[in-house]
Amino acid sequence: MIEKKDVALERAVLIGIITKDQDEEKSKEYLDELEFLTFTAGGYAVKRFTQKMEMPNSKTFIGTGKMEDVREFIEANNISTAIFDDELSAAQERNISKILNVKVLDRTNLILDIFAQRAQTSYARTQVELAQCEYLLPRLRGMWTHLERQKGGIGMRGPGETEIETDRRIVRDKIALLKSRIKTIDKQMAVQRGNRGKMVRVALVGYTNVGKSTLMNVISKSDVFAENKLFATLDTTVRKVVIQNLPFLLSDTVGFIRKLPTQLVDSFKSTLDEVREADLLLHVVDISHPNFEEHIASVEKILGEIDSSDKPTIMVFNKIDAYQQEPIDEDDLATERTEKHYSLEEWKSTWMSKVGNNALFISALNKKNLEEFKKRVYDEVRDIHVTRFPYNHFLYPDYEEED
Repeated sequence: MIEKKDVALERAVLIGIITKDQDEEKSKEYLDELEFLTFTAGGYAVKRFTQKMEMPNSKTFIGTGKMEDVREFIEANNISTAIFDDELSAAQERNISKILNVKVLDRTNLILDIFAQRAQTSYARTQVELAQCEYLLPRLRGMWTHLERQKGGIGMRGPGETEIETDRRIVRDKIALLKSRIKTIDKQMAVQRGNRGKMVRVALVGYTNVGKSTLMNVISKSDVFAENKLFATLDTTVRKVVIQNLPFLLSDTVGFIRKLPTQLVDSFKSTLDEVREADLLLHVVDISHPNFEEHIASVEKILGEIDSSDKPTIMVFNKIDAYQQEPIDEDDLATERTEKHYSLEEWKSTWMSKVGNNALFISALNKKNLEEFKKRVYDEVRDIHVTRFPYNHFLYPDYEEED
């Protein structure tokens, strides 16, 4: 649980379900992530509610009895927000709002809110606004409690249109405008990428909050914003990095997450052009997270969606300083030894051994094993560079450790 440190944080309840596709352990893990998302957005999760169901209730997501429990808790504990772990339909959101009489958000809405807070450049803000408009469009009906026709008057006689139809037209026009603006910026960014010449491009990719920006700061000696919150980085940052005398471009990209809203995947695909055009990917993984393997799968899925899964990749297992194996009682014969009991050395002998020298174990924060990391990156970038400019091979000798 995240500790409450700020009394001004918005008080919220979290609501999820347990199904045949999402068992109790998986549901808890998703709610843990939802709690971190809530904290990142400026909220505090007071309580969680879960219910076992075959499938979500089409009208209220959870059953009426559980919904009544949620309503009573909200009224008794001064709760201002109810956050659901899955995307709600427009009808579900409308029905739940009437019952609970508080602000109702789903996971998608929450992530969009965080993205809106974190967007720094006009490009990122435009992408977020487009995603918000596309999310909003089918939900406009729930925002109106009245659907009477607009008042008459000069120019308003005849059939007219309802306020919701007017708003839908406004939002559709806004979506078209934002898409046009993004298309223009994309062309400008493509020109900028083309102007960088033939330098080798390396991109940091990975799940959100795995330490990509911290690693970027360490090896590029830049000052990219990094903190222990989800989506600390939204805008792609590109820096020229020199290891020994070998220069290359390093980009830090937006982190991925499970159940990433479709609107955001579509809106931010253009931002991920840095990944598409990279010569080498550094897939950063938080090995201290108990479910880092699922995080890897989520990232690989999105890389596949943007046609980048076949690129040369180095797996960088970060935060080894925070890794803790769960102790096992040797006298308790009933306890089964699982992956959570593995030491780092034991992990290295699992499927990771097949990755070979493309699996590195570091701590970007404590700068542990960074020499090994730099050498591996140098060797890979040098090979790409020499292939591209064979007459320059004598400029880049074998890596020598720094004093």
